[in-house]
Amino acid sequence: MFEYSTVGTCSRKIRFNIKDNKVQDIAFEGGCNGNLKGISILAEGMEPGELIKRLKGVDCGGRGTSCPDQLATAVSKALEHK
Repeated sequence: MFEYSTVGTCSRKIRFNIKDNKVQDIAFEGGCNGNLKGISILAEGMEPGELIKRLKGVDCGGRGTSCPDQLATAVSKALEHK
């Protein structure tokens, strides 16, 4: 299980696994519960590169980041540590 502490979002942490080149078991701590459950369900089983491509750069309220953007960052970091 990879754990990432978010920056600039209402959510505080993201946990997930990468198995067989698929992102799995995505869970956010804090943030907008319904929206983050939806993002987690949609991203479940996605290849890491595709997830990063789709979610990197999504902005929330002019913050320069968002929970989806932070998930993309977390997956990038996880890939660096493999």
